[in-house]
Amino acid sequence: MKPFGNFYRYAAICLFVSAVAGGAHGIGQVANSGFPVAQSRVADQPVAPAPESASYRQVQQRLAQGWNTWDVHSVTTHVLLPDGLAIHIGMKHNTAEGGDDFLANALIGRRGQNVEEVFPGPHSRNGSYTELRISWDGHSWQIQSAQDGKDLVILARPLPGKPESALPPTIVFSVNYLWNKAGTAQKDGDAIVAHGASGTIPIYCAGCNTAPAQELVYLPVGGPYLSTDFTVPVGISSGKKRTMAEIEAIVKKQRDAYWRSVQSKGNSAATVDAIETTLGWDTIYEPEGRRVISPVSRVWSVGWGGYVIFDWDTFFAATMASAGDRDLAYADAMETLRESTAQGFVPNYARAGHWKSSDRSEPPVGAITVLGLYRKFHDKWFLEDTYQPLLRWNRWWAAHRDIQGYLTWGSDGGNQPENPDDGSRGTWQGAIYESGLDNSPMYDGTVYNKKTHLLEYADVGLMSLYIADCNALATIADTLNKPADAKELRDRSARYRTKLETLWNDQAGIFLNKDLHTGKFSLRLSPTNFYPLLAKVATPSQANTMIQRHLLNPNEFWGEWVIPSIARNDPAFHDQDYWRGRIWGPMNYLVYLGLQHYDDPQARREFARKSFALFLKEWKEKGHVHENYNAITGSGDDVVNSDRFYHWGALLGYIEYLEQEQP
Repeated sequence: MKPFGNFYRYAAICLFVSAVAGGAHGIGQVANSGFPVAQSRVADQPVAPAPESASYRQVQQRLAQGWNTWDVHSVTTHVLLPDGLAIHIGMKHNTAEGGDDFLANALIGRRGQNVEEVFPGPHSRNGSYTELRISWDGHSWQIQSAQDGKDLVILARPLPGKPESALPPTIVFSVNYLWNKAGTAQKDGDAIVAHGASGTIPIYCAGCNTAPAQELVYLPVGGPYLSTDFTVPVGISSGKKRTMAEIEAIVKKQRDAYWRSVQSKGNSAATVDAIETTLGWDTIYEPEGRRVISPVSRVWSVGWGGYVIFDWDTFFAATMASAGDRDLAYADAMETLRESTAQGFVPNYARAGHWKSSDRSEPPVGAITVLGLYRKFHDKWFLEDTYQPLLRWNRWWAAHRDIQGYLTWGSDGGNQPENPDDGSRGTWQGAIYESGLDNSPMYDGTVYNKKTHLLEYADVGLMSLYIADCNALATIADTLNKPADAKELRDRSARYRTKLETLWNDQAGIFLNKDLHTGKFSLRLSPTNFYPLLAKVATPSQANTMIQRHLLNPNEFWGEWVIPSIARNDPAFHDQDYWRGRIWGPMNYLVYLGLQHYDDPQARREFARKSFALFLKEWKEKGHVHENYNAITGSGDDVVNSDRFYHWGALLGYIEYLEQEQP
């Protein structure tokens, strides 16, 4: 049976193609595992979200301060937190024939007709400097922003373009307060004066002409505005009036400071720039939860009502943020765990409106993420805050996703509350969505048991990630002086390790998935077949066989662009459709972590180099960070279902960052 594939993701992209794109990436009856899991019954009881300690509240308070591109709806809107004071930058295309257009918001990677094209430039993690270029309706311009103490300056420059009209465009700076924050803004002569939580903040325009406001009465903006013909550079400053020369000097100072910071990383400079910029543009203030978070991309979040947090995606964001921003790393990990369902598992997705997938989870990478952050930053309170939700989630897998001692994917459609617009609940497709590999050929023809809510398929990737999760969580339990929990976790790890070892196939020279409905091994290979390296289940001899016979085999996974999500000699490889053959940052990252455990530095270094080369291809050409890439051409832009600024694409660069840190 051919899977529905990435139905939610692809359908949402199609639905929002003219404006924005969106998409989608279980607990029910207890499966018969053959093993007692007494402690796991805690997962059957409703549980509260992860507690918010004083230490974590301080993290969010530190993050939600100052000017930055906090508003999910536009990368050209700058917002002051905690006030919610916003300066929006709009562009009006003027024609003599009455065909005027107005660009109020801009997003990176938006698809459709007559949409803006945004080339993102540097974005410091704290918003002290940002830079981007925009092309739209034949016009092109650059916007830079910089902080000067508590003030913000913005510098907008027109660039050469090919407008269809000889009339100059109009740039518009409108001001209001977002998210029902208390405050007012009104025009006062040549300034806009805002009154909010931080007191009175005047906003001035340097270079604006004095055209009467009546000439622009039809501008669709939600507050007072400053505007001017956009034929020469224009500057905005908050706090006090500044000249163009002063604004340009502040911008240069902060731009130079950003590049000095990046260059100080030596050989890792290019990767640090890419990661900081990617997360800078993808980090937002999410008003429902009153939190700073890094959803996968703005296009996805807007398409899902304001934000969407996918499980493993956002854990990976936390890992990447750790390259330079401890607070953001903690926030991305904590907020993902705080979305845990009433049944105690981290959901596949959590989205605006407080909707989440109550039927299914996603790959368990939380404990390895948390342990990695602790080893880097050494904050014990962070382990204390994350431990219980991680433990509940770990117990849930064994209690609800076990068949004959093997782990598999599932979807428990009977769980409450229901999400009425999620038609995959309690279906085969829902179980595949739990894998995170929405239309992977590995699952073609597999059987979903509607009574057990499980896919009858022993999954090498899931079992490996789960063993790694148990081991990492046991180490955390040791640190927190919880010996009983540590023993429970190591016992569970050993049980599943023993079962995973039975999936080694000497003839194939690799661990194979097993169809539990037919009892036969599956010969279809994907990067998940290498995950036993991550779990350290493979012996050195087995690891060498897997690397030499399969990973470095150009007929399967090796080549100019690595590594495809299904082997090159698989019939589905040439589909190059989502998880049917394309290259994904998270798969490369997890395989790389596995390679770190074994003595093949040459293969590991070459793997890191090739991953980074793939990332750099469209990063340099277009500033894109793709959700996935074509394994034949290395392009990310050849299909519509590869988001152009999806942060986990930067994992391909993060691999090189880790390699540079190797002794």
